[in-house]
This record gives sequence, structure tokens and C-alpha cells, in this order.
Amino acid sequence: MTEEHDISRVTEIINDSRIGMLTTINESGALVSRPLAVQEVREDGDLLFLTSLETSQVAHVKADPRVNVSFGRKTEWVSVAGTAEVVTDRAQIREQWSQAAEAWFPDGPETPEACLLRVDSDSAEYWTSPGGTAATVLQWVKSKVTHSRMSVGESNTVDL
Repeated sequence: MTEEHDISRVTEIINDSRIGMLTTINESGALVSRPLAVQEVREDGDLLFLTSLETSQVAHVKADPRVNVSFGRKTEWVSVAGTAEVVTDRAQIREQWSQAAEAWFPDGPETPEACLLRVDSDSAEYWTSPGGTAATVLQWVKSKVTHSRMSVGESNTVDL
């Protein structure tokens, strides 16, 4: 597999998933995860999320920018490691604005607490199980019958 293929697989899984579990480090050093809708996935794997300056994820990122974001859909998963930054630039917020965002910010992109979290992705690991759920179940049954390790499909780590 080429690096281009790997990056393409990562962005494809994220774009098809749309909701990621953003993991940050809290004040006590514990890992905390919450779901966020991705606004944009850039070609280099960087991610943009719309959120509020008043959220725990923003407080955590300001204290420690190391994050992980995981996505999954059916039989494909990706885990992205990187550093996050809080972006308050109104032009960038307007650029990422969507009608769905108005459910959270009814006053629009000029809402003072609206901000973006930009995740500068360092690396991603992805897993795919070709053939869908039925093929995965068949592989599991085969591994039980033959007492062998289950083949789960494609997996790779890519630097972004």
C-alpha cells in the first residue's frame, strides 16, 4: 500500500463516519472522550470541529493540546493522534458554518462563544474488514473451528 492510499482510506472513513470521539486530557490527567461532528477533513488528515469556548474540551486543549479522535462505521475504524488548537477567527468560523451548526448556536457564526478546534494530525491507524459484517462473522467462525487466529482485513499506520 502507498502512503497516498493510506491517507485516502483514513479521510474516506472519517468523511463517511462524520462523528468522532474526541479524547482530551483533563485537569487530573485522566482521558475524557466525547462525540463531536467533524466540519472538515483536510487532505493531509487535519480535522476541524465546531464547538463552544465554554466546553470542557476547549479547557482541556488549552491546558494540554494532545488529543486523539476515533471514528467508526460498520466494519471500518480509524484513530487519529495529534495536537489541537482553539481557533476564534470569525472568518474561519463562517467558512465552516452549516445549517446543522445553528442547532447549537442559534445566533449564527457571530456567536461569541462559537469556536473551532483544529486538530493537527500527526498519525492515524485504520482497520478495515472487507466484506462487511457477514464476512467478519464467517472469519470468526472459521477461526473457532480451525483454532487459528482470525484474519480481520487491512490495517495500517500512516504519518500525516
